[in-house]
Amino acid sequence: MSAPAKRGIVDRVIDGIEVTAAIFLAAVTLLTFVSVGARYIFSFGILDAYDFSRLLLGILIFWGIAVTSYRGDHITVDLLWSWGGPGLKRALDTFASLVSLGAMLVFTWMMGEQVLSTRASNLLTFDLRYPVWIFYFVAWIGLACAILLLVVRTIRLIVRPDVIEQQPHVKVD
Repeated sequence: MSAPAKRGIVDRVIDGIEVTAAIFLAAVTLLTFVSVGARYIFSFGILDAYDFSRLLLGILIFWGIAVTSYRGDHITVDLLWSWGGPGLKRALDTFASLVSLGAMLVFTWMMGEQVLSTRASNLLTFDLRYPVWIFYFVAWIGLACAILLLVVRTIRLIVRPDVIEQQPHVKVD
């Protein structure tokens, strides 16, 4: 049996981002399950369950964007990519990563402005009066992680494409 490969700090950060996204998924699932169970079994609703679940779902989506951006697991059209050789595939992957990075930079910038706007407006949840901007900020951190991971992916595609190809969830022909 071979020893596991030593993972660098970048790979551990990527793993941490993936675990964080999974934790948010578990939180949304648990909140929804408990809320529905309490409503139907005990005729009791959890305060702000709707607000928290939708805000956590937004956070989950943005952290999920970070994970899928790095892994390349998002929806793609591979017609030209599947016909190309290794050089064309690498060029298309690099181009797609750069375009995604540009779009994510603009998206993150605009979300940052939304965080500041929401904080300034003092928007609160309905029942518990909890500030909504905090949820927006955590979602924004997920977008910032997406930028970080897209930069790592792009650099690895250019410098060390073999590292990207070794990822277990990235498809390689």
